[in-house]
Parts: sequence; structure tokens; C-alpha cells
Amino acid sequence: MANKLIVTAAPHITSEDTTQKIMQRVSLALMPTLIASVIIFGINALILTAVTVIACVVFEYLYCKLVGREVCISDFSAVVTGILLAFNLPATLPWWMAIVGAFVAIVVVKQLFGGLGYNFANPAIVGRIALALGFASKMSSYPLPANSVDAFSSATPLAVVGQAGSESYVTLLLGQHGGVLGETCAITLIIGGLYLIWTKVISPIIPVTYLATVAVLSVLAGQDPIYQLLSGGLILGAFFMATDYVTSPTTNKGKLVFGIGLGVITCGIRFFGTMNEGVSFAILLMNLVVPYIEVLTRQDRLGIAKVKKTKEGAAK
Repeated sequence: MANKLIVTAAPHITSEDTTQKIMQRVSLALMPTLIASVIIFGINALILTAVTVIACVVFEYLYCKLVGREVCISDFSAVVTGILLAFNLPATLPWWMAIVGAFVAIVVVKQLFGGLGYNFANPAIVGRIALALGFASKMSSYPLPANSVDAFSSATPLAVVGQAGSESYVTLLLGQHGGVLGETCAITLIIGGLYLIWTKVISPIIPVTYLATVAVLSVLAGQDPIYQLLSGGLILGAFFMATDYVTSPTTNKGKLVFGIGLGVITCGIRFFGTMNEGVSFAILLMNLVVPYIEVLTRQDRLGIAKVKKTKEGAAK
């Protein structure tokens, strides 16, 4: 008997990947950096990460129950948001402040806009910015490695670049310097990012374009490009936050524009602004213009004749 022709709605290409599997891979890719942060900053790094993850999951569960929405905490998206939020915080941040950041990320940015797939910006980024604006002194108290003589550092490597005592490339790769959890050990972030590309969780276009733009602009501005690439939250942002499916373009041309825009804004803030770091604000600003990038870079529909206009402007 011949097979029947079944006509269904798009999409017609399916995959065995699910949101849960993708988020689990992202969580796995972040584990080397979490281990490194615990080694560098001590047990506080692990406790802070556990607090933000638990807070994000609990807030998502309670909000869904409150509004009668299906509870989707099993998809691991809240777990990933919690880990990324922790990676944007110093290890010594009070726990209650981290919980406030989790509330902003999950309830305000994600759930109030409709849940996963409807958020206008990366939740962890907005949570981090809210904490930086609301608790500036605590967010800028960067602990030094646990084996350091001093307890705190008032500056990240970006604040002292070019000065005597600036960190070496090896120090930046291994993370033996002050900063937030996810901007220290560059080598583990690179390993995690390459894992995501290898497993095809993310496309390399955005991170490669972002990093390349920062490198080129750093050279043009007379800055050390390697130092700029390895310092701050650039690698974390490029591989794990700028590549968020919901808040980044879907077309290849759009991803190129997105990555270049991220690099230009980041370098503009770093080189000409009053802040040493510009990754968070760059990602937030580019998230807001993604709908316009999508419209301007969308592919032409196949099989449909283009509308031609006469000299008077009327369509033929």
C-alpha cells in the first residue's frame, strides 16, 4: 500500500533537541568556570551560585503557580539564568542582593513579558544591571583570589590596563585576579564556548564577530587587543549571553550586524565612557534593536514575485 501524503503546517524540519537538552548543555559548558571560580574565590562562589539558581527556580515556579501558567522549571532555563546571573556578581555580594537580582531577571524581565521565548532582553544581563545601579558599592567590591594577601581589590584588570602592575596574559587566562565570578578564568570560558559551538548549541557567527570587532577596534584605538579580549566579561558575554536564542537575530546577516554592533558599543564604553566594562550595556542595547535587525536582514520569500514600482511610485 502506498504511503499517504500528509500535509501539515510548518516547520517541516524537526530536531531531537529540546529546550531542556539545550539548557542542560549550556549548564554543562558553564561548569568548568564555576569550578574555577570556587578554586579562585573560595566556597562563597559556590554558595552565591546556589542562591541565585535556587532563587530563579523558586521565583519561576511561584509566578507560574500564581498566574495559573504551566510550570516549566524542568526546562532548565531558570537554572541557566541563575548561573549566568551569579557569574556577573562578585563572590562577596550579600545573598539577599543576589535574590533581588534573581527576582528582576525571572519575574520582571522574563515572566511579566510572557515567559521563555518572549523576554525582550537577556534576563541575567538586566538583573546584573539592576544590581549595579541599585547597589553600586557592593557590586564594585571585587574580591581577590582566596590565596591573595589582600581581601579586596577596587579595580578589575580593565581599570589598570597599561599601568604598572597590570595583569599578565597568563594571569588573565587562569583568572588569578579580582573581578566577578564569570570574568576571571578566561580559559574555562573559552573551553565552554567551544563546547557549545561543537555541539551546535550556538552558531559561531555572533561570538567570533563580537570578539573580532573588539580586537580590531582595540588596535585602532592603540589598546592591547589581547588584554581587551581576556579582560572583563567579554568572553562570557560573547559565548553565553549574546547568543541567547530569544534576544539575538536568527539570520546570518543579522548575526553579523549584531556582533559588530556589540563590539562597537563595548569599545565605545570602554575607551570613551566612564565605566571600565561595557559588555552588559552593549548586550542590552543590541537586544532592544534585534527586531529591527530581523526586519532589515530577513531573507526574501521564495516563489513570490517582487512588487515593482513605476516612476510615479505606484505598484504595477
